[in-house]
Amino acid sequence: MQNSIHCANMFKFGFLFLILIPTLLPVAFSKHEAIEAVLHRLDSKRVPASVQEAAAKDLLRRLLPSHLSSFEFKIVSKDACGGESCFLINNHDQSSQNGPEIMIRGTTAVEIASGLHWYLKYWCGAHVSWDKTGGIRTASIPKPGSLPLLKDEGLMIKRPVPWNYYQNVVTSSYSYVWWDWERWEKEIDWMALQGVNLPLAFTGQEAIWQKTFKDFNVSSEDLNNFFGGPAFLAWARMGNLHGWGGPLSQNWLDHQLALQKQIISRMLDLGMTPVLPSFSGNVPAALTKIFPSAKITRLGDWNTVDGDPRWCCTYLLDPSDPLFVKIGEAFIRQQIKEYGDVTDIYNCDTFNENSPPTSDPAYISDLGAAVYEAMSKADKDAVWLMQGWLFYSDSSFWKPPQMEALLHSVPFGKMIVLDLFADVKPIWKSSFQFYGTPYIWCLLHNFGGNIEMYGILDSISSGPIDARVSENSTMVGVGMCMEGIEQNPVVYELMSEMAFRDEKVQVLDWLKIYSQRRYGKANNQVEAAWEILYHTIYNCTDGIADHNHDFIVMLPDWDPSNLQKVDFLPLGNRRFLSQETNSDMPQAHLWYPTEEVTKALNLFLGAGKDYAGSLTYRYDLVDLTRQVLSKLANQVYINAVTSFQKKDINSLGYYSNKFLDLIKDIDLLLASDDNFLLGTWLESAKRLALNPSEMKQYEWNARTQVTMWYDTNQTAQSKLHDYANKFWSGLLVDYYLPRAATYFSHLSRSLKQNEKFKLQEWRKEWILQSNTWQEGNELYPVKAKGDALAISKALYEKYCEQ
Repeated sequence: MQNSIHCANMFKFGFLFLILIPTLLPVAFSKHEAIEAVLHRLDSKRVPASVQEAAAKDLLRRLLPSHLSSFEFKIVSKDACGGESCFLINNHDQSSQNGPEIMIRGTTAVEIASGLHWYLKYWCGAHVSWDKTGGIRTASIPKPGSLPLLKDEGLMIKRPVPWNYYQNVVTSSYSYVWWDWERWEKEIDWMALQGVNLPLAFTGQEAIWQKTFKDFNVSSEDLNNFFGGPAFLAWARMGNLHGWGGPLSQNWLDHQLALQKQIISRMLDLGMTPVLPSFSGNVPAALTKIFPSAKITRLGDWNTVDGDPRWCCTYLLDPSDPLFVKIGEAFIRQQIKEYGDVTDIYNCDTFNENSPPTSDPAYISDLGAAVYEAMSKADKDAVWLMQGWLFYSDSSFWKPPQMEALLHSVPFGKMIVLDLFADVKPIWKSSFQFYGTPYIWCLLHNFGGNIEMYGILDSISSGPIDARVSENSTMVGVGMCMEGIEQNPVVYELMSEMAFRDEKVQVLDWLKIYSQRRYGKANNQVEAAWEILYHTIYNCTDGIADHNHDFIVMLPDWDPSNLQKVDFLPLGNRRFLSQETNSDMPQAHLWYPTEEVTKALNLFLGAGKDYAGSLTYRYDLVDLTRQVLSKLANQVYINAVTSFQKKDINSLGYYSNKFLDLIKDIDLLLASDDNFLLGTWLESAKRLALNPSEMKQYEWNARTQVTMWYDTNQTAQSKLHDYANKFWSGLLVDYYLPRAATYFSHLSRSLKQNEKFKLQEWRKEWILQSNTWQEGNELYPVKAKGDALAISKALYEKYCEQ
């Protein structure tokens, strides 16, 4: 049975801190008391117990309709859990043959759902994953009337910390942008089963802004150049860009607002606390004319090619201006009018990749106070939730005086910081626990929704525990803040469990159980493969923020003749690019011996007969094969570049053709699983359109976001090319393949004609090709074809047994 002594430790640590630094004791105590007050207020806002119980029952109906009568759910007070949030699992005391077998109680419906998931995992061997990572596997659950029983005393599991936060402000664009209610319903079910009780709820906010700005005489037409297109809303919201990919139709605005109301309603029914947006100072250009005396600054260029004012250099209203508080208050009041009084927690990231105009701590403190005032004017109990990414990404600006000024600009307990990158670069360790400010330990993990097998399982299994029990800890939650979801399911399953674990997890033992649940049965080869993956792919300790820079999906915008010479590499070499290179060519991230992961793939293939028809096995097999081949392709690419540098036309032809063959073969592999298809992304975008014009716009948004977005000119590509790159069938063969073929043809022509590589000509040709593809409307499959196991075996024999 798990227990939480976090609160007792908080007071104990507070006393110890008094001995060392007496002046900080009031901070520790006021912080603790303030968070307790926030929790109490949020509890009072929850929907009635009967509504939550019904919502949990409906979730069971969607998840496991055959067992609807096998479980009884009941909401209990925190008193039943020693004053904490918890779930309790017991055998049901009724003996009716067709009656409930298992009783699950929880302090909210989220706790009930978490308890159900825990029982299905650890008593029935079931597995819950996103549909795109293999889906839900329930075949191991015994029939009704035969469910496994618990020991007499049952099980109680408490949350060691109050909150389990979910989402990044950009997940709404990288992953959720084209979702309808059916997909959102599945995601909210997934959240509840994983114990998420503090999710971001950002959908539909443009409709709220439209209504808010109307009261400040900003017309709908004025907003056409303010809102970004559907796939770029996250960056328009943050003030990085404006207008790009837009304008938004009234159809879009109305649909997204209606969808948001469904999302919030379901979150509330399950006992979650939605985190709503607030005003960060980002304003439309029209406001500069309507309020000419307002302190509105035009920000600098954010990643454009030519500083085109149509897209870049947004307008920021200074928080010190009285208009700031008026707009911020009006926005939150409009949300309350639309959704009701559903939360006290609001996200605001005023300085995300936009530094304040001065580093003066007094100025920064005033800014923070104004941001909070705009929230609290509309909601007197408002709590500011802020992503702590700026303290890492702009650490040269945010020194201790500036950090402390911002964090202490609001009353204690009125700000919560997301330690966004704590899995790799924890800020809590170097900031005196955010100078006494409550924070949430977060896993960032994924950038741009890239498909890449990667993780640090040891960090996940121990990092939140180390932070929570550290001296003077101000940690109040755990969270998952990935930029894109639906990849690396093992990472998110373990991270979700850390919301309920008060001790470190023995990862290797956990992985054995995980693989058995995920695939439906134990297999020695698969267990051995996962042991290798644990020590390699999922053991990235180099401190590098992983972003897929494999050469297949990274624009080759460089002249090899100007690069430092690199040694020809035999295939299979674990390091394929000299660390001393001073070229502009990016290095693909590699943190493990490739030959070890190739062994894991061989073991995985050997278990294929045991897992015929398993969607989870198929997904992992395809992903692992893709991982092995994409790393091999990196080595082949370096050999092609080396051949060019040595003016060896025959070797250049051999390795460039081999690289192109790998792209074709990986595309064929990805086509064998429904979850690696470009077509599903494009069709989901088009399904939201209500007319041909919207369909064309949405498809362009979808194609552009995953390739080369933001402005280009004839010879300069966007600085944001390939950030959201994807290994998707269709995208590889129709986008990355012609790009590589065009580049290699230019290299070959250079050698044959004995002239310098014409980088500008290559750029001009590719940018035209890219823009043409982005404007296209070719149809791509939405259903898999081919036998994934047979294809993977054939590719292993072709490339790995040489």
